[in-house]
Amino acid sequence: MDIELKALSDQVIVITGASSGIGLATAMGAAEQGARLVLAARSKQTLDQIARQLGEQGRQVIAVEADVGDPLQVERIATAALAAFGRIDTWINNAGVSVYGRADEISLEDARRMFDTNYWGVVHGSRVALPHLRIHGGALINVGSEASEATIPLQVMYSATKHAVKAFTDGLRLELEADAAPVSVTLIQPTAVDTPYPEHAGNYLDQEPKLPMPMIEPEQVAEAVLDAARSPTKAVRVGAMAKLNTTLAKLVPPLGEMMAKMQIGRQQRNEMPRSREGTLYRAGESGRVHGRGNANAADAQTAKALNRR
Repeated sequence: MDIELKALSDQVIVITGASSGIGLATAMGAAEQGARLVLAARSKQTLDQIARQLGEQGRQVIAVEADVGDPLQVERIATAALAAFGRIDTWINNAGVSVYGRADEISLEDARRMFDTNYWGVVHGSRVALPHLRIHGGALINVGSEASEATIPLQVMYSATKHAVKAFTDGLRLELEADAAPVSVTLIQPTAVDTPYPEHAGNYLDQEPKLPMPMIEPEQVAEAVLDAARSPTKAVRVGAMAKLNTTLAKLVPPLGEMMAKMQIGRQQRNEMPRSREGTLYRAGESGRVHGRGNANAADAQTAKALNRR
C-alpha cells in the first residue's frame, strides 16, 4: 500500500540518543522545521538544557530521561509523548554505543551492554512505537551503520549489533508490508560520522580511539533521517564510503576484506587512552553534535545552532 507521511511541521517525533551526535543534529533540524519533539537519552542534565534552549526559541519540546536497554523506560518515553502531544508520528531509534578492541578481548559484560543499547534498544523502541504508528500511520526509522553489511575490525562487536539491527529492520518491514500496515520502516546506514562517538566508546586499545577519515558531518545523516520521516523509503546509505564499502563487501568480498583490514591501524590517535568504560554504563553529558574530526565545528557550532533566534 502507499504510505503517506505528514510534513515535519505537523509531526510529533520521538528521537532516542538525542543528547549528542546524530540524535542532537536530527533534533535541531526537526525543530527548525516546526516538529514537536520528544527527546530521550540517559543524559538528563544535557537533555533538559537542550529542551529548555529549544523551548526558548518557541519550539515544542519535552525531554525524557531513559535508557533504551530497559523496555519499561522506553514505555515511559511513549507515555510522555502521548501525555504532551497526544500521538506519535515518527519514532527514531538512534541511541548507540561502541567498544574499541579485539573481539576476543572485550568482556562479555561490555559486549552484552552494547547489545542492550544498540540492538535491544531498537527492538524495544520499535515494539513500543508500532501500536501507535499502526493506528494513524507514520514512520519508524532505525539508525544502523555501514557496519550493518561491512564489518569493521576492532569494532567487531559493534558491527555485530548493527548486523542484527539490519536483520530486524528488514524483517519487520516485510511483516508490516504483508499486513498492509500504514507504517514506513527505514534503515539509515551512515559511514563514519564526525560525532563524539569515539570519545563515548569503551576502549581496550592502548591508544585513544578515533574514526578513520574521511568522515561526514552529522547534519548530513540528520538530513537523511528527516527525509525518511516525510517520504517513505526502505534504506539509505549516507556518504560515499558507506555506498562503496557495502557494495564491495557484497560484490567483491576479497577487496572489501582488504580495505577493512586497512582500517585496523587507522582507528587510534597518538594519545594515551582514557578510562575503559566510556559511556557504556553512565551518561556522557557532552551535549555536542560534533567530535574531534572537525575542530572548527565542534562546541561553537552546536551552541550557535541552539541559541539561534
